[in-house]
Formats: sequence, C-alpha cells, structure tokens
Amino acid sequence: MPLINIQIMEGRPEEKVKELIHSVTETVSATLNAPKENIRVIVTEVPKTHWGIAGTAVSDIPGR
Repeated sequence: MPLINIQIMEGRPEEKVKELIHSVTETVSATLNAPKENIRVIVTEVPKTHWGIAGTAVSDIPGR
C-alpha cells in the first residue's frame, strides 16, 4: 500500500489541497499500477513560523 507524505506551508485554499491529494493519487496509481483504493496521501500543513529559509522563519520574510 503506497503511503505518500507531503509537507506544505500553510495558507493554501482547502480546494487546492484536495486537488493535490487527487493528482498525487492519480499519478502514483498510474506509475505503480496500484489501485487508487490502496493509496494513502497525508498532507501536513506547516505554520510559516515553523518553516525556515536561509535561517529565517518564513513568517519574518516580507511578501511571504
């Protein structure tokens, strides 16, 4: 049973996260010839205060 873990930064609309789950499921199913019913996708949204780029929390980067 394929299990896919995806970490993304918080802030995307719920419908985009659902679209991501659907697209990843379709791709894994086609690539591995696995039934969609056996594929699990876990999306974890990480707060911008907990995501760092170049030593700085994203919440402290202007425009992010």
